[in-house]
Amino acid sequence: MSRMQRDNQRWGLIFCSPAIVGLLLLTVYPVLRSLQASFTSATMMTSGDFIGLSNYSDLLGDDTFWRSLGNTVFILVWSLPLSILVALALALLLNLDVRGRSVYRVIFFVPSIVPLVATAVVWSYVFDPQYGILNSLLGAVGIQGPSWLADPAWAKPALIIIAIWGVGGLMVILLAGVQDVPAQLYESAKLDGAGVFSRFRHVTLPFMSPHLLFALVTGLIAGFQYFTEVFVLTSGQGEPAGSTMVAGLYLYQNLFEFFRTGYATAMAWVLFLLAALTAVVVFRTVGRRVYYGGS
Repeated sequence: MSRMQRDNQRWGLIFCSPAIVGLLLLTVYPVLRSLQASFTSATMMTSGDFIGLSNYSDLLGDDTFWRSLGNTVFILVWSLPLSILVALALALLLNLDVRGRSVYRVIFFVPSIVPLVATAVVWSYVFDPQYGILNSLLGAVGIQGPSWLADPAWAKPALIIIAIWGVGGLMVILLAGVQDVPAQLYESAKLDGAGVFSRFRHVTLPFMSPHLLFALVTGLIAGFQYFTEVFVLTSGQGEPAGSTMVAGLYLYQNLFEFFRTGYATAMAWVLFLLAALTAVVVFRTVGRRVYYGGS
């Protein structure tokens, strides 16, 4: 390198050093420290002894962990596809040239910026089996509303409804994807006699496939981290009868209630590996069918 290039490199590293130091101290070190702790019997008060893979082997025989993982996957399998479908439908509708379109966009986007704790508190009143507005509306049309969060059969569907309600952020991303579709392609498809559904399948979906892949991958990662809503709605207990005990909540209990730091970090790494493996499978399968315009 020339002297000027060395000077530029040196000053670049100097100006980037706060960010680099922050990344090392606040991200890299905690990640490596948690990996090290997962092989120990550490608690909140002690560093513990090295026990190898005992924490991971204990997870294999932990019925509560498997139940929490099953609940997490159940909510993820139902909420993610439905959220993407609802967000896509809203994006297509809000792309139409109608009066008050901006107002409708704001209305559907607002739920996504409400803090999750506030959202959970509001929905706790909505799902109240006796005084909640949802059961009141069902009763008005002659339907006996369920107990929702107090019924093991309806607790997870209630959480899925909450997840679908907050698709405003995803809707904006998909709306941007809809607006990026070249208008001349729609015109050419119309001239060729393509109907509405044919244009959607052969024109809209291919151009939106990168946005849909993004929604799928980020939704999968967020699904394995699902925690806040169920923590607030069940007071951190995963009731009734463990039907809402998700993996994130069980990890929280082990760390902050049972003080089993090593066991909790082992669980965190298992969840990380599951999320990473799922993302790789998605990229290797669905990702190959994604169309990037101009490529």
